[in-house]
Amino acid sequence: MLIVRRASSPMLGLYTLPGGVVEAGETLEEALKREIEEETALKIESVALAGYRDAIFRDKENRVERHFVIMAFAARLISGEVKLNEELHDFHWLTPRELKTLKTTEGLGEIVDAAFTRMAEAK
Repeated sequence: MLIVRRASSPMLGLYTLPGGVVEAGETLEEALKREIEEETALKIESVALAGYRDAIFRDKENRVERHFVIMAFAARLISGEVKLNEELHDFHWLTPRELKTLKTTEGLGEIVDAAFTRMAEAK
């Protein structure tokens, strides 16, 4: 699997899956393909939704500043070589076991396990 390290906030310095914002009028699958290509130069094919997470950021008075709903997908690589954009600092191709050695976004291990299950079911 491809893991990337964020070069900017939110989640600066943490390893996570590449991805980003859904633009108005875009389907989740269209956003997935576009964001992966923009961030990594890879072309992918969506297989299945692997899971979701809420990421809620609060200010010092505990008011919600930002709320992200992160939808993670299992996907297959179609083509390309990794070329990171300015949002990302580093990448690794890893196994789920190797992921445990990195500082990651909360719940990433569970999402990755679910993605591998979805990939096996799709065969």
